[in-house]
Amino acid sequence: MTDIFIHPTATISNDTIIGNGTKVWINSQIRENAEIGANCIISKDTYIDSNVKIGNNCKIQNSVSVYQGVTIEDDVFVGPNVCFTNDKVPRAFDLEWKITPTLVKKGASIGANSTIVCGIIIGEYAMVAAGSVVTKDIEPYSLVMGNPAKHYSYIDKMGNKIEGKSNA
Repeated sequence: MTDIFIHPTATISNDTIIGNGTKVWINSQIRENAEIGANCIISKDTYIDSNVKIGNNCKIQNSVSVYQGVTIEDDVFVGPNVCFTNDKVPRAFDLEWKITPTLVKKGASIGANSTIVCGIIIGEYAMVAAGSVVTKDIEPYSLVMGNPAKHYSYIDKMGNKIEGKSNA
């Protein structure tokens, strides 16, 4: 690992892979076998669980929790306080619980304080509005919002609404 910045208060497992140019900030924890690509920003107070995969050029903002079973492709933005889940039927006493995978495709953006329920795919360049609760797959180039999150409009690669292609 070269050209990587890791803040002294961050806790990084020895078998984590971190790409060149990535910065890991204050009080972040990155667990065993996590893979983080090149040129990422892992902001303060983040938790990256075991076996999580994060692509290149991603921004994981303050206080985000990314749990085992989540894969984040390249160029993804994850806003502050976003939480991913990984158990469809969480019970503290279930010793045989199963991880349900989640995939965030290239270029997607997830707004602040959103919750991503496990088992879904967020399509390429899709956008999740702040505060949304995502419970099902999101089409590529789609803006969703609300609780539960619903399709609002189609967007271009830069996130601009495409006129005439709206469900609003």
